[in-house]
Amino acid sequence: MGHESLIALVLINRPVTEVWEYWTHAEHIMQWNAPFDDWHCPEVENDVTAGGRFKFFMEKKDGSEGFEHAGTYNQVTPFEMIAYTLKDGRQSWIEFQQIDSNTIVRERFEPELQTAIELQKEFCQSVLNRFKNYVEQQ
Repeated sequence: MGHESLIALVLINRPVTEVWEYWTHAEHIMQWNAPFDDWHCPEVENDVTAGGRFKFFMEKKDGSEGFEHAGTYNQVTPFEMIAYTLKDGRQSWIEFQQIDSNTIVRERFEPELQTAIELQKEFCQSVLNRFKNYVEQQ
């Protein structure tokens, strides 16, 4: 692609077994997978296996804007790593690293060319921050 991967990360005050469950189960994804408070994720399909497909539909709560985040999992190592390819061919990697009773979630992704890099970083970091808040409130 010619662009280096972007990275966002968050430290969550929960063990990796809990973090993994909240990251991979559809009923939880629907609760945290949105970039901003005025967005939501009303549709989730998620087969977290190598070769499995996923589809997350995110939209503004007023329905004025929305998009589908969808692709195929290339590699799944439970409690450690998920690698996937989006429908447009871009690659992403999610790493889970437990330190004591905390977990670092690190997301590395190839940016899309049509959207400003800073906006993509901010979007990804915002979703990770919402994930952290959701998990720590459970």
